Amino acid sequence: MSRASVPEMEALDSKVSRETSDVYGGLSHDDGSPLANELIATERLRRELEESDFPRPAQTRIFAVSNQKGGVGKTTTTVNIAAALAKRGANVLVIDSDPQGNASTALGVDHRSGTPSIYDVLLDDVPMAKVAQRCPDIPTLWCVPATIDLAGADIEMVSVVRREFRLHTAVTDLLAGPGKELDYVFIDCPPSLGLLTLNAMVVAQEILIPIQCEYYALEGLTQLIRTVEMVRKHLNRDLEVSTIVLTMFDARTNLAREVASEVRSHFPDQTLDQTIPRSVRVSEAPSFGQTVITHDPHSSGAVAYAAVAREIALRGGAARAEGERK
Repeated sequence: MSRASVPEMEALDSKVSRETSDVYGGLSHDDGSPLANELIATERLRRELEESDFPRPAQTRIFAVSNQKGGVGKTTTTVNIAAALAKRGANVLVIDSDPQGNASTALGVDHRSGTPSIYDVLLDDVPMAKVAQRCPDIPTLWCVPATIDLAGADIEMVSVVRREFRLHTAVTDLLAGPGKELDYVFIDCPPSLGLLTLNAMVVAQEILIPIQCEYYALEGLTQLIRTVEMVRKHLNRDLEVSTIVLTMFDARTNLAREVASEVRSHFPDQTLDQTIPRSVRVSEAPSFGQTVITHDPHSSGAVAYAAVAREIALRGGAARAEGERK
């Protein structure tokens, strides 16, 4: 099984980042190169997205982004979908509920130890509006950061009253007050099924699951679905697995195609059409304190995440229209 080398991936991303005139001036027809063909397809999709409508939801949509299997692109998916929606005018809040704080890093917000964070919200009842920070690159995108203090929160919350509803109370208060204009809330969960993830599932309406297109992709997914069903039964009847995003997809490998086919066969309604390719630009963006949406908007990864954001927006619009017809 062959994989694209790092130089090949860098070549693809850097070519996509050139001006449109350069792209179409030198690669206006099929020259037989898979790299060139992929470049052309990416640029065409980018142009299509620029002209597309990203409908805003009638009410705030709250997503818990979860997968207890690490390394599947969970945080990357969270911040880039959020950034893509915010770039199209939506008001978006990302709640970093992962002690690693990677979402906070990618969104360019301060999350040094001692910074007011989600820990203070969960353990000390600090209003969420007081700890939320505006993303420096996108004015309609905010982040509630995570600091290293969150590492022990799962244990500390065990003895707290209504421990499963701490985040629910904070988000409800936010949406009733200063956050009433929010269109989307994305909660980046830790790679586990502890109290932090449970709090996210109690307040969320939708679960978004990133699945890596590699061996063992579905490992642990059964337990996650079982947990969702338990939460639906006992704590949050409105919760549903609404969205599955296939990440790190390489169409040139049989394994990636087989994994994608298997996921779609099990979850045909939830799995999005758009996949996320492996991309050097996506990986390097957090080192600049940015998402790939702002770091390199012409790259294959940025275009793919924008397409995923459009699917999510359109699905929300379709659901709203269906509800209005009923």
